[in-house]
Amino acid sequence: MNLYESQGHRDTAHEQLFNIFNQQRSAFNALPYPDLDSRRSKLFKLKKQIIRYQDVIAEAINTDFSSRSIDESKLLDLLGSVLEAEHAIRHLRKWMRPSKRSTELLFLSNRLRVQYQPKGVVGVVVPWNFPVYLALGPLVAALAAGNRVMIKLPEITPATNAVMKRMLAEVFSEDEVAIFGEEITDPSLFTTLPFNHIVFTGSPAIGRVVMRAAAENLTPVTLELGGKSPALVSRHYPLADAAMRILHGKATNCGQICVAPDYALVPKEKVIAFAEQCKSHFTSMYGNTIDENSNYTSIVNDRHLKRLLEILEDAKAKGAEVIVCGEYHPERDARRMPVHLVLNCTADMRILKEELFGPILPVVAYDTIDDAITYIKVGERPLALYCFTHDANERDYILKQTHSGGVTINDWGWHVVNHDAPFGGIGNSGMGTYHGVEGFRELSHAKTIFTRQRFFPTQLFYPPYGTWVQKLALHFFLKKGDPNLK
Repeated sequence: MNLYESQGHRDTAHEQLFNIFNQQRSAFNALPYPDLDSRRSKLFKLKKQIIRYQDVIAEAINTDFSSRSIDESKLLDLLGSVLEAEHAIRHLRKWMRPSKRSTELLFLSNRLRVQYQPKGVVGVVVPWNFPVYLALGPLVAALAAGNRVMIKLPEITPATNAVMKRMLAEVFSEDEVAIFGEEITDPSLFTTLPFNHIVFTGSPAIGRVVMRAAAENLTPVTLELGGKSPALVSRHYPLADAAMRILHGKATNCGQICVAPDYALVPKEKVIAFAEQCKSHFTSMYGNTIDENSNYTSIVNDRHLKRLLEILEDAKAKGAEVIVCGEYHPERDARRMPVHLVLNCTADMRILKEELFGPILPVVAYDTIDDAITYIKVGERPLALYCFTHDANERDYILKQTHSGGVTINDWGWHVVNHDAPFGGIGNSGMGTYHGVEGFRELSHAKTIFTRQRFFPTQLFYPPYGTWVQKLALHFFLKKGDPNLK
């Protein structure tokens, strides 16, 4: 009985899902350790396809968003994916090499090593905000590690899903890489499959659901969950420069980025000046009206727009001041929503409780750097932290006093697209990492291999116990216990 039959599913798309899982599992069992050339070949093919399809993909994303900057799609979704594939191709030989380890003194002359073995079939669950980069990044890591991969794309990006399926089907068979999208009417079925690893990107609420489903199969998970990532502006850092970079982080993809600055911490005497600088930089980048600006991305759909407008109304009703960067006519511009700066926020407002994931920037005033650090530490640990300071001592103090998945100093987000370093969250913002060698190892099993030298007498540690060799070893390593302990 195959997996599909055992669970009694009748829907055609779901039947295909379970059948392909079985095919991938069988194909992996037949070839459990692909060699270097095979893995590199797959990565080369993937890189070539991304480059070939770049215009088609960018246009498909634009269609799904109703307006998504073509340049942003190429810079963030496509260039990032190509750079990640190139990095893996360059370093894969070294990553695959078994790691020599030192034995304990007790076992001197024997050999100890760690071999990185493919896990099997990896499931990747992709969010809508970067449906290409957040699918292909984990795919690169999984292929480099020698795995088979099934990818669940979001239901609300059908045009992108269709292009991704076509692009990957041209170079991979379904028992190597398989794509599913909106045809899976119950996405939870995907995560109930007994994968050997799951990579999920999305909200903490859905991350908990994924983790519970994975627990039924004891499947390890990598969760990248976002959160309220702060941008902390030091009192002595040039305000105009900080405002430009934070504003860019909040306006890129219309703020719909897991590592976008969620809120800014600014010295209390500089809050008004900071807001003015943000407004000025927004106009410089996008103009005063954005309804015809192809560089600016829309909110993905009406449901997310409604959520953002409700958060703003809640803040206004509770006394916040809202400053719109440029003209905004909701009845005309619909989802083309410029950045909204929100001042005088209070703890009871939704704006300081929820991850915003849109073009809204609360500006929180602070007195001292310790007050700002305390504010960060009271909340959940964020996926990213942005620290604006030229003072090395202040920078190191902030880094040591706070926890976050990653950090960019004096800018936003760029640590994510440097693929020789791990990317991942901590606490509420996720667990596990991918990118670079950490991604390779995350999706590999680190198998320890101890080789006994032919004449090494491990039998001296067998029963009966109490021999002089055993007594000598115990005395050497354990010394004497405390005779007064009872």
